[in-house]
Amino acid sequence: MKDLIEYIAKSLVDHPEDVVVTQTNGNRPRIGLSVAKDDMGRVIGKGGKVANAIRALLRVSAERQGKQATLDVTEPS
Repeated sequence: MKDLIEYIAKSLVDHPEDVVVTQTNGNRPRIGLSVAKDDMGRVIGKGGKVANAIRALLRVSAERQGKQATLDVTEPS
């Protein structure tokens, strides 16, 4: 699941080297996504549509593994 989110995020942004994806393991994994400040708009999208689409793909991927997962898009530091 982490690889899927990383692939999608790197495909969307202008600075793929700044993409950081973290994952907490367990029955309900949490995936954290951080990108460069300039790329936040590309990942979130207008009205959050892109972020919600990424979350939907993550949910499908997690379901296939018999898990539930959530995506947190965090502010870059």
